[in-house]
Amino acid sequence: MISAVLVFNNHGKPRVNQFYQYYTESEQQQIVRETFQLVSKREDHVCNFLEGAGSVIGGTDCKLIYRHYATLYFVLCVDSSESELGILDLIQVFVETLDKCFENVCELDLIFHMDKVHFILNELVMGGMVLETNMNEILTRIEEQNKLEKEEAGISAAPTRALSAVKNMNLSQQLKDIKLPELPQAIKDLKL
Repeated sequence: MISAVLVFNNHGKPRVNQFYQYYTESEQQQIVRETFQLVSKREDHVCNFLEGAGSVIGGTDCKLIYRHYATLYFVLCVDSSESELGILDLIQVFVETLDKCFENVCELDLIFHMDKVHFILNELVMGGMVLETNMNEILTRIEEQNKLEKEEAGISAAPTRALSAVKNMNLSQQLKDIKLPELPQAIKDLKL
């Protein structure tokens, strides 16, 4: 099972934190610091797995599986039941999906589009379990979500468009121009 998905930059600043087990805020910060210290010290030519790493996140049953892309570290904290190569593939799918969505994803995309990043991550992993690894399926879901957002933007903009249309109408002149039919004489003679 996946305990956490962490993305941080070369300076240890967290960019994406998704925990699938409960940890207090201070424990989460300690996990990020500890994970950064363990992963950032490693050289590029060594393997991307760390077993028994992290006293806070799972102790001896915890494995850190990571990839370093440009200025970002993508780290998944998993238990011993997960396949290291499968998790590396999952990281690759996550990064490639981000790359397709943001066209050459960078750290700023993760900062300014946090909702979309979490949507993509939730399509991959939910509750610590891998849901989908087919990038085309994930991209289809993202396109569907984008269509929904555009439709909602159109609906939410409708009152504004209606108000501006009413403002552009010259209602006072239109009311004066309305020709009402003559009322029958009997109605005119009624006195209230």
